[in-house]
Amino acid sequence: MKNIVFKGCGVAVITPMYADGSINYEEYGRIIDFLIDNGSNAIVSCGTTGEASVLTDQEHVDLIEYAVKRVNKRVPVVAGTGSNDTAYAIDLTKEAEKVGADATLQVTPYYNKTSQKGLIAHFTAIADATDLPVILYNVPSRTGMTITPQTYLELSKHKKIVATKEASGNITSIATAINLCGDELTFYSGNDDQITSLYSLGGQGVISVLGNVKPLETSKICDYCNNNDFFSASKLQIELMPLINALFCDVNPIAVKEAMNIIGFNAGECRLPLYNLSEENKAKLIDLLR
Repeated sequence: MKNIVFKGCGVAVITPMYADGSINYEEYGRIIDFLIDNGSNAIVSCGTTGEASVLTDQEHVDLIEYAVKRVNKRVPVVAGTGSNDTAYAIDLTKEAEKVGADATLQVTPYYNKTSQKGLIAHFTAIADATDLPVILYNVPSRTGMTITPQTYLELSKHKKIVATKEASGNITSIATAINLCGDELTFYSGNDDQITSLYSLGGQGVISVLGNVKPLETSKICDYCNNNDFFSASKLQIELMPLINALFCDVNPIAVKEAMNIIGFNAGECRLPLYNLSEENKAKLIDLLR
């Protein structure tokens, strides 16, 4: 069995920004402390929720380095360094390794996409390039492609490919992949509405958007599952469903950044092309968070 990067609630952290669009590092550190103090088991820096696609190369590396220093070994730091350009993903992953990241999150290629054989070659090249454990990221709604169970099996044979963030929503496919891979690949839910479902199939946690706003509660769901108390986990997850749905009423991370503003953080707005949340949806968020 491979080493598990983390078990429980990993949070895909937002990137707070000033009004001029520059990164608010001080607030980023405050959010990281808030998440860890409230039970989060890993910090995921520069993921989709962290607006990685609109960060400059230097900002990307600086954010990962800041997260590593701020976390200071309290929990693992997972660096989002994926790309649809294999060579670029390798370069960025090497930089993440230099600044002390504990693992890397690698999304499937998007727009140019690829075949399943191409996926294996892409992820293998990245895994071979550094000593960092690799967490795959399957999110077909954003990338236009998916990792099949058989491809998961082939990738799980690589010693540094240790886990996957599964956001396909396809429970049948996920169950098949878990059955094929056994202990060679850890599965994390990439959807906050399926934490308990994935755990019940043998998953080990979540990489969460909800965890930004409700880190204690999201961690509790994972803790219940870790203790085989699926009744309590399901009850809490169902209670949080209105908020989970509200956080995805617009393109992520528009709503979660607004939610962080509402609860007292200086998250700011998203960079274009993501636009402000509508007043109607903002009012719904305020009601839910009140």
